Amino acid sequence: MDHGTVGSAQSGRLLGGGREAGTSAVGTPAGELDPHTADLLREPLEECLAKGFSRLVVDCSRLEFCDSTGLNVLLGARLKAEAAGGGVHLAGMLPVVARVFEITGAEAVFTVHDSVEAALADDDG
Repeated sequence: MDHGTVGSAQSGRLLGGGREAGTSAVGTPAGELDPHTADLLREPLEECLAKGFSRLVVDCSRLEFCDSTGLNVLLGARLKAEAAGGGVHLAGMLPVVARVFEITGAEAVFTVHDSVEAALADDDG
């Protein structure tokens, strides 16, 4: 699920990666999630759903910025995952990213965990 980078070395850059962990797929975006980089997260999440993973864990520990476009990518993935009987779990959010979810109220519709390990251990949610 490695989809490279876009943008300059200083800003507008998002690295994408991921792995499978049992019945979950774990995405690991790093950098800035905005209109210029959103597809680097959207596409691998959709690929995971197409492969039959309905439980997606997004490791946000290296996500430095997320605007409304990034939030919409995650909300869209959540709707698709829930329609398939699963969900999207967010893990390790930095305070600046967590604040976006708090301000918009989006934190109420996601399961948020302190770490990827905690998200993977929570198989019921």
